[in-house]
Amino acid sequence: MRSPEEHRSGWQRASAFVRESLRDTTTDLTTGSTGRALGLLAIPMMLEMSMEAIFAVVDIAFVSRLGVNAVAAVGLTEALITVLYAIAIGLGMGVTAMISRRIGAKKPDAAASVAGQAVWVGGAVAMVIGVSGIVYAENLLAMMGADAAVIETGKGFTAVLLGGSASILYLFLLNAAFRGAGDASIALRALVLANAINIVLDPCLIFGIGPFPELGVTGAAVATTIGRGTGVVYLFYKLFSSRGRLRLHLRHLAVDAALVRRMIQISIGGIGQFLIATSSWIVVIRIIAIYGSAPIAAYTIAIRMLEFAFLPAWGLGNAAATLVGQNLGAGKPERAERTATQAARYNTAFMAILGFALVVFAPQVVGLFTSDETVRPYGISCLRILGLGFPLYAVGMIMTQALNGAGDTKTPTLLNFICFWVIEIPLAYWLATTAGFGPNGVFIAIVTAESTLSVLGYMVFRNGAWKLQQA
Repeated sequence: MRSPEEHRSGWQRASAFVRESLRDTTTDLTTGSTGRALGLLAIPMMLEMSMEAIFAVVDIAFVSRLGVNAVAAVGLTEALITVLYAIAIGLGMGVTAMISRRIGAKKPDAAASVAGQAVWVGGAVAMVIGVSGIVYAENLLAMMGADAAVIETGKGFTAVLLGGSASILYLFLLNAAFRGAGDASIALRALVLANAINIVLDPCLIFGIGPFPELGVTGAAVATTIGRGTGVVYLFYKLFSSRGRLRLHLRHLAVDAALVRRMIQISIGGIGQFLIATSSWIVVIRIIAIYGSAPIAAYTIAIRMLEFAFLPAWGLGNAAATLVGQNLGAGKPERAERTATQAARYNTAFMAILGFALVVFAPQVVGLFTSDETVRPYGISCLRILGLGFPLYAVGMIMTQALNGAGDTKTPTLLNFICFWVIEIPLAYWLATTAGFGPNGVFIAIVTAESTLSVLGYMVFRNGAWKLQQA
């Protein structure tokens, strides 16, 4: 006689599993099926990363109606913001690695102490970046190669977005804490809330709908900062009131110098890793800027769409990182390796489908954002060239995230330096200028560098030295 579970259809079982993954849960992720544990984390984490991508796509969808200069200003500012993202993500790596180890070792109080130190570290960094961004907004845009018209259009956007850096830092850091604990659904809900507010406020503040002032491109930054800030408030509320794996009490906010040092030691590798990668993107967009505002606008639009693919895939990598850390904390290195390998297979299938779709439908995708015939050809070429490398990128994403989850942030940093500074930048400049490919040469160089990173990351992961890493 079949059990009630066997009577349920595949769709019913899948729906029930998705609902379970989106609920607060205290399920032990270091036991049972690795596929089930990966799914419980990956679903909310992939959705969470999609929510992060929506921020950028919503902004550019509305801003694109203001003209090429407005889009170029957003693109140049976002290139600068990637440095802030690098710091936030790098610190988040340290937080995730340390909290996941302690949760895996069944030490929730120690995990909460790590979260408490992250609050102070994030606040200090946000103050420095916020003040600098407000004071030097115009200078930063000029440094990026913006002309006078773009600077005039975008200086308010840049000042507000960098000035509100605390909302970005805390959103990343607190989400990293909940992800490390395995409470990924909380991080997802924070981003859903933040996005809902941003979607409503964006058109109101950009175009001056109803009682709202017409702020133009600056309105997009104001809406985004308010949305993210609201998400951060929700995360702090959950951090102090949650009944899940991670709950903060006032005693956990007492400064622990040893924990801060360890967090910084791990995070320096993560920050360096992403600073190398993201600063290379700044140089890349500076090379594209040689050819004017049209290719910059096209590149900005194309990258927004690529984020829809990259960030959900990165969410699967985050799930792998959390499970690697928790399983190492539980003394199960072989289970950690199996989980990462399984995640790589899933990610390759996911990215291959998306890459094929972008190659085939590139004209339609770009057409959603612009009808400018000086911009469209560059945007279509960018999507098609980068989309070809998606299946290979997928493996590298998981392998490097698995290393980060183990606390080995130094190895991916070295790999990023080789691939992005030794290979990508010189190749991009040579292909764009000497070889005569123009902006397309830059896109080809990006594919080459990312693919090389995937191959090297896989080789390092298979070596297995990360299993001995301490966090």
